[in-house]
Amino acid sequence: MLFATLDAGGGLSVANPATDDTLATIKAYGTEEIARIIERADSVRPAWAARTAKDRAQVLRRWHDLMIAHQDELAALVTAESGKPLAEARGEVAYGAAFIEWFAEEGKRAYGETIPTFAPGKRVLTIKQGVGTCAGITPWNFPVAMITRKVAPALAAGCAMVVKPAEATPLAALALETLAHRAGVPEDLFRVVPTLDPVATGALFCNHPLVRKLSFTGSTGVGRKLMQQAATNITRLSLELGGNAPFIVFDDADLDAAVGGLMASKFRNSGQTCVCANRILVQDSIHDAFVRKVEERVAALVIGNGAEPGTTIGPLINQAAVEKVEALVADACAAGATVLAGGARAEAGAGFFEPTILTGVTPEMAVTSSEIFGPVVAVIRFADEAEAIRIANDTPYGLAAYFYARDMGRIWRVMEALEYGMVGVNDGIISTEVAPFGGIKHSGLGREGSRHGLDEYLELKYCLMGGIDR
Repeated sequence: MLFATLDAGGGLSVANPATDDTLATIKAYGTEEIARIIERADSVRPAWAARTAKDRAQVLRRWHDLMIAHQDELAALVTAESGKPLAEARGEVAYGAAFIEWFAEEGKRAYGETIPTFAPGKRVLTIKQGVGTCAGITPWNFPVAMITRKVAPALAAGCAMVVKPAEATPLAALALETLAHRAGVPEDLFRVVPTLDPVATGALFCNHPLVRKLSFTGSTGVGRKLMQQAATNITRLSLELGGNAPFIVFDDADLDAAVGGLMASKFRNSGQTCVCANRILVQDSIHDAFVRKVEERVAALVIGNGAEPGTTIGPLINQAAVEKVEALVADACAAGATVLAGGARAEAGAGFFEPTILTGVTPEMAVTSSEIFGPVVAVIRFADEAEAIRIANDTPYGLAAYFYARDMGRIWRVMEALEYGMVGVNDGIISTEVAPFGGIKHSGLGREGSRHGLDEYLELKYCLMGGIDR
């Protein structure tokens, strides 16, 4: 097996959301043990930081290569514990490995600078150094990629990292830990610590004196609590929080391209991503034609166990998720929305919800103010560009936004006006290791991926050198 030895004695049980069968019972760590793991990580960190960036890069590259070599096994784990279709799981493994490859190279470019001096006999320069021992908290919807895009830059920068994976999806995380250690990452430097007490573990990460940085991906509510707790220790934070992404289709859009982009953005992982299209804004004159095209594509989706060939829509992560989506659809219908497709639980099993299209949706409905996290297309009509921008920005969230248009003036105006950290123009998939991923407003702080993702794990040190003329 790729993950740690199973512990059948009262540990953390992991279930398949498609079948509700128990996959494994694994060791669950208490906060006292996690505190000792943090201390050991910090004790081995200086030796790792002292290695050259090229040396660290070679280790990371071996980790990347092992992930690719075990892509099928990792994907099977992801599908089993998260429910996403196997093809998507394979894509996630490749995406997660790409962050390791990227930061292996980017770690060699943690450049400082020399600054023209302000006085004779003095020289001014800066260097960048790893922030120290770090902690990460990752969600269940991308159990591989959410770990690698935190751990890879931390290790590349010379830091140590202790990660708490989501309780629902720890198996892929443990497999990544195993592969990292096989690649040469010191065992105490990077640890994965599943737990049955996530609240206490989050508080520990915020308050432990050796943890210099915490990176969290999850809900805005939890992020707010972590931010409050981190204030005591002045712990540095990266927070990737909730979203409420608008997907705007203007009357000059390529409709077929827009429909394809919507299907990719909305139904990936059954709508359970933080950057999924959440509110679909369609201009009046093309509304009916656009909806007809979406209906045709939704009818072709295949609901089922993610491990079965041909499945495109897997289960939601648990019953609470199903009940939330069901309640949002019911609320919208009670307020005047119309169900064009789906609208109910699917026959495939208790964890499944039908791909759904709602029309007649208004900005006042709960389905437009909540992060749906399910396979629901909620369509809102709009009259003009100004109204579309007003509706799109009328949210405390600011993670991702999408729009389709061909007029270059409109593209620039809307791109600049949308209050989001990421904007997809004529494309429904924006995630890549080479670009900065992150939001503004209640959607978080900091960026992951790109060169900016490395800076999240580096401190800038200013050095003044005197006595040069003596």
